[in-house]
Amino acid sequence: MSSNSALERTIDKVLSQKEAELISKIDSAYQESLNNLEASRGKLEAERTKIIESAKKQAENLKRQIVGSSRLAARNQELLMIENAVNDAFEEARKKLASSGGKDSYRTLLSSIVEDSVSSVGSGEVLVECNKNDAELVRKIIADLQKKNPKVQARLSDQPIDVIGGIRVKSADGTMTYDNTLDSRIERLKPLIRKNIAQMLRGEA
Repeated sequence: MSSNSALERTIDKVLSQKEAELISKIDSAYQESLNNLEASRGKLEAERTKIIESAKKQAENLKRQIVGSSRLAARNQELLMIENAVNDAFEEARKKLASSGGKDSYRTLLSSIVEDSVSSVGSGEVLVECNKNDAELVRKIIADLQKKNPKVQARLSDQPIDVIGGIRVKSADGTMTYDNTLDSRIERLKPLIRKNIAQMLRGEA
């Protein structure tokens, strides 16, 4: 065997070993890449799931906010409607009461109001205030009341007040005031009117 043949075999052997090592390294690198890809795929899937869940939560929060805002807007609209309805009813009542000044029923009511109001303020001199249209009638009612009860010390104020009817009574020293005007009576009814209108709107009445 020639030396050249031995050398060639040695070279072939070395090359074969290197080739085998290289193939082994390539296989190892390929397997590692597959493992890394699989791990990355799992992480990507987890990230994708996390993103989807986050998006769902944001969508639900946004939905709740929209629904909440809609309900609040509807509630505010309802309250505005109720307040407008109350104000309309109040104005209608004012007009009717303002036009009832000459009626016997109003005179009877005013007489009762004066008597109750004067006695509510207590003993001593009291000042009675009313609008200018009722001044003569109130003056006559006070005079009649004093004829029935001489202890009553009441006088009509020279300054009319801007009300639709009724009276306001003050003690002589100004420490006590009893508001028995028709305006204040209607104001006291407003909460009840609001409640009734709200029940009507909701179909409860």
